[in-house]
Amino acid sequence: MTLVQLKYVITVADSSSMNEAARKLFISQPSLSSAIKELEEEIGVELFRRTNRGISVTLEGEEFIGYARQVVEQYHLIESKYISKENLKKKFSVSMQHYTFAVNAFVEMVKQFGMDEYEFEVHETRTYDVIQDVKNLKSEIGVLYVNDFNRKVLTKLFHEYNLEFHEILKCSIYVYMWKGHPLANRDEIALEELREYPCLSFDQGNYNSFYFAEEVLSTYDYKRLIKANDRATLLNLMVGLNGYTLCSGIICEELNGVEYCAVKLKSDEVMSIGYLVRKGVIISSLGQKYLEEIKKYKDKAIG
Repeated sequence: MTLVQLKYVITVADSSSMNEAARKLFISQPSLSSAIKELEEEIGVELFRRTNRGISVTLEGEEFIGYARQVVEQYHLIESKYISKENLKKKFSVSMQHYTFAVNAFVEMVKQFGMDEYEFEVHETRTYDVIQDVKNLKSEIGVLYVNDFNRKVLTKLFHEYNLEFHEILKCSIYVYMWKGHPLANRDEIALEELREYPCLSFDQGNYNSFYFAEEVLSTYDYKRLIKANDRATLLNLMVGLNGYTLCSGIICEELNGVEYCAVKLKSDEVMSIGYLVRKGVIISSLGQKYLEEIKKYKDKAIG
């Protein structure tokens, strides 16, 4: 296995075809195909699936390419520091379910480190994508929740992908709505009382299983249900349609504004919010600082 082969694999994965990758690498298509095939035979893993329509990355290939990107990136850092004498920015990436407090922790971490020496990425995305991002080393840390309903399924997936879940906080379930909602001033709300109002849920795409839902009580038979892709849209629907969603109860007025509130749901359900990392991977100083910031919300969790 060579660094050149790793660069070839990454380029192929980022291209729509072998021919396009060969053009980017300034080599012939047969030479590129031969180099990829030799690597696959050496490691005993099929990285790409060839069809009449082109090529696609296999599941095993996604994991391998995740590691390959890390190796090539580290090589570039060494090369720039000791050969080219350049100062490349260190990178940190985190993926998360749609938690405002997780975004706010990211903001505080960036403020403390600054952006002169570091390059940051934050992916507020679907549950399955959070898991895949950490599995493939696209993100160092993933933030999501588990509860009694999804724990067995997600834990099995974590084990298969060589991931570890660490709990940060536990919290009861709250109804998140805008302050003009007819039920906003209640101390507690029963799920039945919300029946005439639309429940807002984050769409999970191709992995729209109940186990991947970002909201607890995903199997409940909601009379009115609206799915959306982003947090801003959900907030607009709360105001426009008196919609609501189920959440941890941790409110970040710094980012979402003061127009929204969380009311306790009459339920014994509990959710555990934590972070996901690859086993054996040492968390960077940036990652450690991010976790420090997000753990500050443990005291703000409403039990």
